[in-house]
Formats: sequence, C-alpha cells, structure tokens
Amino acid sequence: MIQAGIVGGAGYTAGELIRILLNHPGVNINFIYSTSQAGKPVAHIHQDLLGETNLEFSDKINKDADVVFLCLGHGNSIKFLEEHSFSETTKIIDLSTDFRIKAEDNSFKYGLPEMNREEIKNARFIANPGCFATAISLAILPLAGAGLLEDEVHINAVTGSTGAGTSLSETTHFSWRDNNFSAYKAFEHQHLAEITQSVNQLQKSFTSALNFIPNRGNFSRGIHCTAYTVFSGSLEEASALYNYYYKGAAFTFVVEKDLHLKQVVNTNKCLVRLQKFGNKLLITTILDNLLKGASGQAVQNMNLMFGLNETEGLKLKANYF
Repeated sequence: MIQAGIVGGAGYTAGELIRILLNHPGVNINFIYSTSQAGKPVAHIHQDLLGETNLEFSDKINKDADVVFLCLGHGNSIKFLEEHSFSETTKIIDLSTDFRIKAEDNSFKYGLPEMNREEIKNARFIANPGCFATAISLAILPLAGAGLLEDEVHINAVTGSTGAGTSLSETTHFSWRDNNFSAYKAFEHQHLAEITQSVNQLQKSFTSALNFIPNRGNFSRGIHCTAYTVFSGSLEEASALYNYYYKGAAFTFVVEKDLHLKQVVNTNKCLVRLQKFGNKLLITTILDNLLKGASGQAVQNMNLMFGLNETEGLKLKANYF
C-alpha cells in the first residue's frame, strides 16, 4: 500500500486529492499537512467528505512517506522543500508552478502523460502541469509532434472560479462572478511559458506567437478552450494525426460532436474536437480544471511512477445533469 502525504491540505486541489485517494485501492493517506487547520477534522474544511473519513489535519510530516503531493500556493513549494527533507525514496509531485520550467538545477520532470509518459514512469520528482497549460497543450501538441505548427496559434479559453483557489479576491466573490464574464492577463498568462516549453520540446523550429486570451467564467469548475491555426492539410488528415497521437492516451479522446463542460466535469478526461474552416484548423478541448487540470492528473502521474494501471482510482463519473 502506497503511503501518501498531502502538504497544503486545505485548498481545492488538496480536497480533490483526498477524495480520489480515499477511494484509491492502492493508497493510504498517511498525513495531511496544514499549519492553519492542524488538529481539525478534514471534513471540517472539505465538507463533501463528511462521513467519508475521520482523518485530521496535522502540523507534522512523515519524511518516509512513499509519495508527497505539494498543494501549496505558487512560490511556496521551493520554500517548503528547503525547510523540510524527505527520504531518498520519497517521490514528490508538485502542483504549483515552481518547477515546471526546466533549469539546470531542476530535477523535476514535466508531468503531462500524453507527452512524457516514459519519463514520468522513471521519475522521482514531478512538476504537475497547470490547468490552462494542460487544455491548451493537448489542443496543439499533436501538430507540434508532427512538425506541423506552421503559423501563430490563437487561443481563447474560459475557466471556472475554482481555478483561482480558495483565497478571496474581488474577482472571486460570488456577487462579482455571478452573471459575469471577463478576460484577464491577455497575452501574458503565466502558463504560456510551460506551453511554449512543451511545444518546443516536440517542434524546436516553432517560433511563432501563442496568442492566449484567458477568461473567467461564471461557473465553478471546468475549462473550455478553443485554438485555431493555419493547417494546410484536410480535416481527415488532421483527425488521423490526432487519433494516432492519442491512441495510447488513458484519458484524452478525439470526438466528432460539439463539446460542453458537463461531459468532463468531475472526471479526469480531456475531450478534443477538430473542425476545418478554409485554411484554418479549429481545435476545441474541455477538461475539469481541478482534476485533469490538477489533482486527477497528479494521481495519474503517481500511478505511472509506481507502476500501477494509469487509470487506477480515476474512473470518475461526470455529473451530467
């Protein structure tokens, strides 16, 4: 039984991790670290877990845990690992931005299974991708993998309010978010760096712009992404390319019908749809930002790292109605 620890246990991604791992047949939750909630029942914060667990938050870690998930705010994972040590066999999966961009002193592998499955299997440290980065990368990586990104890519994506985390701000209050819609960080969202890194891993020659407009939607969870770019081939050729790229993917599927978020919310799936308009290929992707965009993908990575079936504990059902 894998002994798992969660650091930063009070946030949305930690809540999803706890929910998944409680029902994972190969995992025991060893500790849930939260200095702000230490001693309180986990269900006091994650109220959907009432009656599901008697676990309590702790201000102590187990340095010998088999795997530790870091669910800390961006910039805090580096600091935490500087202040706390784990055994040489402990695997670490970080859900923040801290280790996603490769550097000489960065031993973390980028945890997008559709691109780096074999590296993930042999990794000790994983940088879990961002939610927007996952949706956008899965839209365009098949083109990059074939060297067929010929021009700029134009991207518009909408995320739910949980993407902003639990900390309150002007734009996360219900009274502001309800019946509202807004764009933010146009052309300079922090996930662009990791998306560009992934594209260049597959197509080093790509130097055109990724024009990304992120939007806030008035719903809780999910990402709906549309991306279009010049593509000289036919729709049939694009479909063959995408189906080949994702033929071994456990959770990413190419479909032919219109997409909507209820197909994927509360699941670890990403659905991809292709359409051709003149010389442009339109790619639409949808996923749950807290699952395939965060905690579900983290567990998917854990499964690969420990030699388990990639889908173990992740056969989650969408709440369609």
